[in-house]
Formats: sequence, C-alpha cells, structure tokens
Amino acid sequence: MADIKILIVEDEQRLADILKKQLEEAGFLAETANDGYIGKQMSEKNNYNLIILDINLPLINGYDLCREIRKTNKDIPIIMLTAFGTPENKISGFEYGADDYVVKPFDFRELLARINVFLRRSDLNIPESEKIILADLEMDLKSKTVTRAGRKIDLTAKESMLLETFLRNRHKLLTREFIIEKVWGIDFDPSTNIIDVYVNYLRKKIDRDFEPKLIHTKFGFGFYCSDKEI
Repeated sequence: MADIKILIVEDEQRLADILKKQLEEAGFLAETANDGYIGKQMSEKNNYNLIILDINLPLINGYDLCREIRKTNKDIPIIMLTAFGTPENKISGFEYGADDYVVKPFDFRELLARINVFLRRSDLNIPESEKIILADLEMDLKSKTVTRAGRKIDLTAKESMLLETFLRNRHKLLTREFIIEKVWGIDFDPSTNIIDVYVNYLRKKIDRDFEPKLIHTKFGFGFYCSDKEI
C-alpha cells in the first residue's frame, strides 16, 4: 500500500499527527495540512488517492474546500471527519461533494474500513469498453461519463456510485439497506433521508428533462431503475 497517498486536512495538530501515524502504520503514505488554504494548494499540486477533511478549518472551511476540489477532481474519494454530527451537517457535506462523513470522536478501525471501501472501488479493473445502457441513458464504467439522449450529464462521485448501483441492478427492486451497503459501503442508518436526497439529485439530472423516467420509488419497499414500471 506504500504507493497509496492520503491527504489529511485537519487544524488540530495533535489529531493530525496521530492520524498520520496510524495511516502510515496501516501501510499508507500520509501528508497533513493544517488549514483549508494549504489543503487546497496541496490537493492541486499532488496526486492523492483519498482526502480526509475537517469542516471547521481556518482560511477555507471544509465545505468550501470540498467544493473547490470537486471543480477539478470529481473522482477522488473525500471523507469528512468532523465534530459536527447533525443530520443537517451530514447532508450539507454530501451536497458539497463529500463521499462519506465520520463524526468525532471516532474509532480508527471504522475510519480505516471506510477508507479501504473507497480504495477497493477505485481499484476495480473495469474493461475499457464496458458500458451500461438503459433506454437512451449510457454510462461508461471506466471513465464514469454519463450521457442521456447524447447529452453529457455531470455527476458527483456519490451520484455516480448511486447511478451505477441502479444500472447494474436495473429492473430490480432495491431496498434502502442494499443501496446503503453498495453506495456508502458500511453501516449507515437506513432511516436517514440521505438516500431520498441523492435519488432526488439523480432524478433532476437524468429524468427531469427526459422521457421515459428511469428512477422509480415503490413506497414501503425501495427504489428501482427501469424504462418501465415493475
């Protein structure tokens, strides 16, 4: 794992040092930045495999930094690691482009499990020509590009993962628990409305201006992706 490089953007120096040491003991390369401005510069100049990001940062807060990173890199996994733990905080984190959200205090073993989930996903060996097509929607699984009726659709990393889960299981009814496991990759409260939030994001991008509608809700059961009702 020595070639896997992780950026930690954390202004609490003691925590940043501990986290860096733990990640290095787990076999990763780790670098730290103690404010959002330095974190932005480092993320632009270096090739990282994953970024761990606090929210309450000097100069540029974590939400804004996440948004800035997403302008140039839609694919790098970003995990927000913060003391702000309300559902509103979490939803804001995902809206700004985070892939995961861990609340302090945390167990490093859980954080490591989440990191490994994202690294395994980014390391998948997908054939160059593999695409999934449903009606006039097409997703290239290697480049993660999505088009509908020939029009390119920009998705965040989490939206892309959700759409891929739907398309790989098209015409099947998916429970909330299944979606959480496949998209978030670890235990997550199925009663949270984050799935509904992201399904709505997808609908606005791939369904609102097109027919037929592809993402459907079966109330009390879950969601499915199909060009016809099931």
